[in-house]
Amino acid sequence: MWSLWPEVFFLKEEMSLVSNGKGNLDCNGTVKPFKIFVGYDPREDLAYEVCCHSLLKRSSIPIEITPIKQSDLRKSGLYWRERGQTESTEFSFSRFLTPYLANYEGWAMFVDCDFLYLGDIKELRDLVDDNYAMMCVQHDYTPKEKTKMDGVVQTVYPRKNWSSMVLYNCGHPKNRVLTPDVVNSQTGAFLHRFQWLEDHEIGSIPFVWNFLVGHNKAEENDPSTFPKAIHYTLGGPWFEAWKDCEFGDLWLNEMEEYKKEANKKTEN
Repeated sequence: MWSLWPEVFFLKEEMSLVSNGKGNLDCNGTVKPFKIFVGYDPREDLAYEVCCHSLLKRSSIPIEITPIKQSDLRKSGLYWRERGQTESTEFSFSRFLTPYLANYEGWAMFVDCDFLYLGDIKELRDLVDDNYAMMCVQHDYTPKEKTKMDGVVQTVYPRKNWSSMVLYNCGHPKNRVLTPDVVNSQTGAFLHRFQWLEDHEIGSIPFVWNFLVGHNKAEENDPSTFPKAIHYTLGGPWFEAWKDCEFGDLWLNEMEEYKKEANKKTEN
């Protein structure tokens, strides 16, 4: 089984974690990092870096981050489908290779690069339930805008944004359907609507883990509505047209922190 090498690997030192039946420990009792696959598009390189920075900064568990880069997948013979007119990013379909890239083992997460994490990913990982083949925020979302990001046409379809952040039970038998052949040949409807699964096999996650800017609302007196992961689904401050978007200041602050840390590493 071929898999991408992680571009970022981060392991908390002196980490102790009690096995809770969620694939945290290997057969030797060693803590296994939680695998996170992040969609990568060259137009959003900075968004990808800031997303990774926000994950690493706040994680209290070992995590392993791998970018899903279409160019690498093509070189390795895992992705060959032509890009369609409705694909707004390079990872519109390649995201569904996540269970394959995780060797169909344990739980793993896929997330778009236009996310900013404000919460500890351990809280999300602890929500996994082996009774489900996958879990996600089950948005009821119909965008009003005709375009998003840098002028890309907005498409509307059932279960919009469900696939933008998914916890995959990679070892679930149903997810073995997601082979490179299937991901390269099946329709957008089949993949983005999770049509290889029955409805009862898809678990629900609180919306605060995929908080859609411009759609979801944080209520001042209700902490349960405060975002733990902000999704700039229409476009974020890394695009000129969206530099003043809601929660844009949080992303810009994270970007400055990422750049300072990156500069220090370069200087050293």
